[in-house]
Amino acid sequence: MSRDAVPEQLGLGGSDVFVERGQRTGRRSTGAGRKRLDDDRREELLGRLQAIVLTEGFARLTVDTLAARLQCSKSTLYAISSSRHHLVATVLKSFFRDAAEQVEKEVVAVADPAQQIATYLAAVGRQMQRMSVACYEDMLDDDATREIYTVNSLAATRRVREMIHAGVESGDFRSVHAEFVSRSVGLLIDGIHSRELLDSTGLSSGDAFIELSDLVLGAVSKTPR
Repeated sequence: MSRDAVPEQLGLGGSDVFVERGQRTGRRSTGAGRKRLDDDRREELLGRLQAIVLTEGFARLTVDTLAARLQCSKSTLYAISSSRHHLVATVLKSFFRDAAEQVEKEVVAVADPAQQIATYLAAVGRQMQRMSVACYEDMLDDDATREIYTVNSLAATRRVREMIHAGVESGDFRSVHAEFVSRSVGLLIDGIHSRELLDSTGLSSGDAFIELSDLVLGAVSKTPR
C-alpha cells in the first residue's frame, strides 16, 4: 500500500471512535458516472471486507484480489470508496464504528461506576482481539490508518479520564488523585498504541486492554481486590 497521504482527513475528527455513540461513518459522494450501491449491499460488502482485512491485514491486498474473492466487480468496490487507500480506511472506520456500538451496549448494562470502567476497557480489548497481528501491524505501519487508530486511542483515554473523575467526585470510587490515575491510564494506552508495551510483554493489543481493565478496577474500587 502506498504511504502517500490520503487527501481527506482519515482521523475521523472525533466521530466513530470507541467513545462516540450513535454516529455513523460518513459516505463519500459517488459523483457523476460512478456506480451506486444501496445501503444493504454496501453494509454487506463492508462486513465481508472487514472480515478479510481484520484476519489477514491489508498491505498485500489489491482491489483485483478483493473483487475476485467477493465475486463482485472492481467498480462495485469503487462505489464504496474511490481508491484502494480510501477503501481500506473505510473498512477500518466501519470496524471502529461497529466496535464503538458494541462497547457502549456492554457499558450501559453495568450500573456500578468502577465496573463500568473495567467493562469499557475489557470490551475495547475484546473488540481489538478481533484484529489479527498482521492487520494491527499494517494499520500502524501506514500513516493514514495509523491516524485512525491514534484518534480512537485518544478517545479511549478521554472516556476513561471522564469516568474516573466522575466516580471520585461522586464518592463511588475510593479517594484517589483522579488526574494522576487517569493520566497514568493514558500513558499505558499510549504504550499499547506505540507497541512498546506489546513488544516488551508479548501481549496483543486486545489482551493488553483486558489487563488494563483489571489494573484500573483495582486502582479505583473501594472493595479490596
